[in-house]
Amino acid sequence: MSTPAPVSVSILDREFLVACTDEERPGLIAAAAYLDGKMREVKAAAKVAGLDRVAVLAALNITHELIAARQQGSSQADSVAQHVQALKHKLEGVLSASVK
Repeated sequence: MSTPAPVSVSILDREFLVACTDEERPGLIAAAAYLDGKMREVKAAAKVAGLDRVAVLAALNITHELIAARQQGSSQADSVAQHVQALKHKLEGVLSASVK
């Protein structure tokens, strides 16, 4: 792993230096761009002027998206597990019938 180096990212036209490794750089840049977009959405939709308020509302929106995605992923995992269990029972039935 490489040594952390400062990377400049722009969020709401403000520059921030964040230390990260070369491997982390693409993820940091993508995260900063996503955050910048969300903060711009909040600022435009709510006509909110305070940077602190914009940041908190954007963080709440992103957290809500994350929780919803995790719940959906969990629901999909449960569905897949049920399908696998059903297939297992069918296979066991077919195999036991062919053995008789």
